[in-house]
Amino acid sequence: HLHSDLGSRFPLEAAQDLDIGSNTVQAYSISPENEYFSVAYRSRSEDDKYIELVLEKPLDREEQSEMSFSVIAVDGGSPPRTGTTEVKIVILDVNDNPPIFTQERYFGKVLENMPEGSVVLTVLARDQDAGVYGEISYQLSHALGQSDSAFVIDPITGEIKTTKPLDFEAAQSHELRVSATDGGGLSAICKVLVEVVDVNDNAPEVVVSSFSSPLPENTAPGTVVALFTVRDRDSGANGKISCGLEDQLFFSLRPAYKNYYELVTVSALDREETARYILRVTAADAGSPPLTSTQTFTVDISDVNDNAPVFNQTSYTMYVRENNVPTVFVGAVSAADADVGLNGKVSYSLAAVQAAEGPWCSCVSVNSENGHVFVLRPLDYERLRQTEVTVSASDAGSPPLRANVSVRLVVLDENDNAPLVLYPGQDSSPASSELVPVSAEAGYLITKVVAVDADSGQNSWLSYHLLRASEPGLFTVGVHSGEVRLRRPVTERDSVRQKLLVLVRDNGKPPLSATAAVSALLLKDLSDVRLPGHSSPAPEDQAGSLTTYLIIALVCVSLLFLVSTALFVARKVCKRKELKAGHVLYGADNLQSGLADGAAAGSLPRAYCYEISLTTGSGNSEFKFLKPILPSVPPQHCAVGQGPEDEQHFPCVPVSTEDTAPDNPGTLSAGHFNSLSFN
Repeated sequence: HLHSDLGSRFPLEAAQDLDIGSNTVQAYSISPENEYFSVAYRSRSEDDKYIELVLEKPLDREEQSEMSFSVIAVDGGSPPRTGTTEVKIVILDVNDNPPIFTQERYFGKVLENMPEGSVVLTVLARDQDAGVYGEISYQLSHALGQSDSAFVIDPITGEIKTTKPLDFEAAQSHELRVSATDGGGLSAICKVLVEVVDVNDNAPEVVVSSFSSPLPENTAPGTVVALFTVRDRDSGANGKISCGLEDQLFFSLRPAYKNYYELVTVSALDREETARYILRVTAADAGSPPLTSTQTFTVDISDVNDNAPVFNQTSYTMYVRENNVPTVFVGAVSAADADVGLNGKVSYSLAAVQAAEGPWCSCVSVNSENGHVFVLRPLDYERLRQTEVTVSASDAGSPPLRANVSVRLVVLDENDNAPLVLYPGQDSSPASSELVPVSAEAGYLITKVVAVDADSGQNSWLSYHLLRASEPGLFTVGVHSGEVRLRRPVTERDSVRQKLLVLVRDNGKPPLSATAAVSALLLKDLSDVRLPGHSSPAPEDQAGSLTTYLIIALVCVSLLFLVSTALFVARKVCKRKELKAGHVLYGADNLQSGLADGAAAGSLPRAYCYEISLTTGSGNSEFKFLKPILPSVPPQHCAVGQGPEDEQHFPCVPVSTEDTAPDNPGTLSAGHFNSLSFN
C-alpha cells in the first residue's frame, strides 16, 4: 500500500542465494518495467545487503489504483540464474482532488405561489477521491444583501428547496452560492440563480391623491371631484390595469396622465333628488383570472337655496263662530321647503298685498313659527260673513324664497238674535183687533204673525206656537206659516173679544223666542162696532150705562162707516188706475238695517197673498196693521186678491225671499223680508 510522495523508497526483502561469491545475487530488475517504480540494490556491508523500490513518478490513484510487477533477482553464475517475486502495489488515496460541480452556474425557475418545501433544483459535485475524501457535503450561502431564509439545501443530495412562498414583487430573482466540501476539507463553489416567475397574486391598487366632498348642488358639469392613480405590482398582463365606474349618469372617469384618472361631474346635480352619491371605481388587471379592487367615493351634495316653500294646499278655508273669544285658534297653514338648514327653515307672515276679492280683515294673525292662524277679536256674523287674507311662507336662505297662499276665513252663525215680530206690532201703541164674523167656518184665516230672525241657516228657521188663548180650542196657529185660523166654527158661547199669545221660536241651540199678542173680535154682522181700547166685557152691574154708550157709539160708527165707504170707493178708483200702470206699494223703509242685510240667508221661502175681509168699522184696525210697515215708497205691482162677492177685500201681503230654508219652509228671515204689498 503506497501513499507517498515522489522519491519515496520502499524496502523489500533481498533474495537468498546459497551460492557464494560471484554466483550469488548480483542485480535486481523489474518486469515489466514501469515508469513509476525502480529497484535499488544496496549493501551496508558484505553481509548486509538490501533492495528498495524507489518511486520514480507520483502515483495517481484516480488513474490507477493498483499495479503489480515482478522483481527479478539475477546471480552472477553462468548461466545466470534468476529468482522472481511478485509485488502488488495498492495505491492508497490521498485527498488530492477537490470536489467539482457538474456546472459552474445553475439556473432555476419557481412560481411565486409555490408552497413551502418545493424543490427548486439540485446541484451536483463530484470528487475523484475515495472513501472519506470522496464524501461531499453541500452548504448554501447567499449573495451579499440577500436574505438567506427563502431557500435551504440538502447537504447530502444537494436539493435546493424553498422555506416559504416567494414574492415576485419583493424579489424577481435570487442568486445563491453553493459550496461542496469533501472529507479532507477540499471544497468547491458554484452559483445558483433562481428566477421567480410572476403569478397574478396582486390586485390593482387605487391611491387617491385628492377628493372634494361635500359638493354644492349647483356645481357646473366637468368639475373634478377626485384625482387618483392605479398600480399593480404584478408584471406583464398581470399588471395591466383598466378602470371603470358603475354610475355614469352624473359622474364619469377620464384619464389624466400615465396611470392617473379624474372623477368628474357630467350633469347638473340636485340635492333634493339625491343628497349622497356612493361611487365605486373598479380597477381590474388583465391576468387570468383577473383580479379587481374597488375604491368607494362617497360624495355628499351640499344644499343651495333653489327651492321655494310649497304649501300643502292650494288654498285654505277656515271657520270661526261669531262672538268668538279673542285670540282663538282657527287652523294652521303648512308649507314645506325641500332645502335643508336655513334654506329649508320656513317662517310665516301675512302678505303685504291682500287679495283683491272680499274685504280685508285686520283681525287675523298668523304665528311665524308654526303657521297657526288666530282671530284676534270677536266677530259678528251679521256684519262680516267671510274675509280673505294672503299668508306668505318664506325660507331663511340668502336670498330668501317665498310662496303665497290664500286663506278664506268663514264666520259661522251663532244663534245670538231672537226673532223679531213685524206684525202685529208689539210697540206701546194700543193693540188692534182682528174682526172675525161669527159665521166663519173652521180654517178661516184670521191673521198672520210675521216675524224675522237676523241669524241664518237653522238659527233663522222660525216656528209658531199658540202659547195662550182665551179659547184654546177655538184657534190654531200654522207652525211654519204663522197663520192664525179658526180651528172650529164660532158658537154663541164664545166671548166676543178673544186674546191670543203666539210664541215665535227659532231653530237654534239653544232656541231664542219672542211673543206676539193677537186680539180678535167675533162680530155677527158688518154693523157691529169695534170698541177700541176695551180689554174686557162690561160688568153686569153697569149694563144700563153700557147700552147708552153703545147706542151713541153705533151712531158714530155708522157715520164713520159712511165716510170710510166713500173714502174707500174713491181710493179703490185711484188704486185701479195705479194698478193699470203696473205699480205696487212697498213698505220696507222702517225695517232695521240689520234685516236688510239678510238677503242671502232668509227664512221666507215663497210669496204669500192674504185676503182680509173688513166689516163695518174695521178700517181702523186694518190700517194700523199697515202703518208700521208701509212708508211712502214708489208704488209697484201686486196681484189683486179675489174673494166672495159679499166681502170687501183689503190688503194682500206677498212676502218673497231669494233663499228657501229646506227644513222650515214657512219662516221669515230679516234678510228675506223684502216687501209687503196690498191692494
